[in-house]
Amino acid sequence: MKPLQRIPVTCSRVIRDVLQVNVPAFLSTSCTCLSRKKNHNGYDEVNQTKYESLVRNVTASRVSPQTPDRLFEEDSFLFGKVVKSKTGTQTPEPKAPQNWVPLTNPDKVCLPLEKTDFDLPLKISLPARNHMANNKIPSVTRILQQTMPMEQAFYLERWKQRMIMELGEQGFAEYTAALFSQGKQFHAQLEDLLLALDGHHKKEEPEGLTGYLTSVQHVLTDIVGIKSLESAVHHSQLQYLGLVDCVAEYRQKLCVIDWKTSEKPKPYLRDTFDNPLQIAAYIGAINHDNNYNFQVNCGMIVVAYKDGSPAHTHFMETDLCLHFWNKWLLRLEEYKKKKEEEEEETKQ
Repeated sequence: MKPLQRIPVTCSRVIRDVLQVNVPAFLSTSCTCLSRKKNHNGYDEVNQTKYESLVRNVTASRVSPQTPDRLFEEDSFLFGKVVKSKTGTQTPEPKAPQNWVPLTNPDKVCLPLEKTDFDLPLKISLPARNHMANNKIPSVTRILQQTMPMEQAFYLERWKQRMIMELGEQGFAEYTAALFSQGKQFHAQLEDLLLALDGHHKKEEPEGLTGYLTSVQHVLTDIVGIKSLESAVHHSQLQYLGLVDCVAEYRQKLCVIDWKTSEKPKPYLRDTFDNPLQIAAYIGAINHDNNYNFQVNCGMIVVAYKDGSPAHTHFMETDLCLHFWNKWLLRLEEYKKKKEEEEEETKQ
């Protein structure tokens, strides 16, 4: 038996011998047909004369004339100018409040800071509950709660349900009550410390607040000229109420100060959720409240921590306050629209 590698040589030799023999015409014809079918090329059927200019244009050089610039020119000629559509990640244009009111009050007569009595900080109480009944004059807190964005409300509700699963209904109620009491005590103690800075008598420090008070010590050293503490404000034009923690000078700038406690670090302003809107609402109310003979255009959020780590301070300059003031006006309009719709439904 011959080796396998010699078989192709033998076959080729046989084919050559056969072709040399005078075979019938039909055999050569059939072989030719088979050969054409095997080597059939679609380009053979193309009308070369008709597409001669196109073939010459494409094969004239190695670089294709259809460059990206050329393609864009053709698309622009055929379909017109490209209009970019908004993608899902693009933020919509900010809305403008329909009833815009300035943050400061141009008609308000203010006393110079040096002529203001700092020894007696203002402390105006909120009006009686019957005056606030039926939401005649809503509070800033209520307005923000009623107009909370859906995403924020979702995460808040999820946190609440998770806490109820861990603590139970009764345990969660006790937990929230303890947080409220702790916050109230913290604000009262801060008020005492701020008054002590102005020479007033310092009260005894309650247990459980040492960490929070240690956390804000570096902030208190920069606060002077206290003008109000835990004082109610009323926007005479927009008709809403609020309770301002503190108005004082921080590093030579008069500002509204809001004290917060947190179990988690909040190093960025965005971590404080609606607190910047709350600050802007208080500033606007002070500037339109005749009980205050001064105006404010800055704010600050101070977040204290139980472990005593330094509190995070988020100072808001005038431009930033104006930004959140516009957002607050939109939320206020949304709240009023909801109340009008509810009243219409009750009438029907």
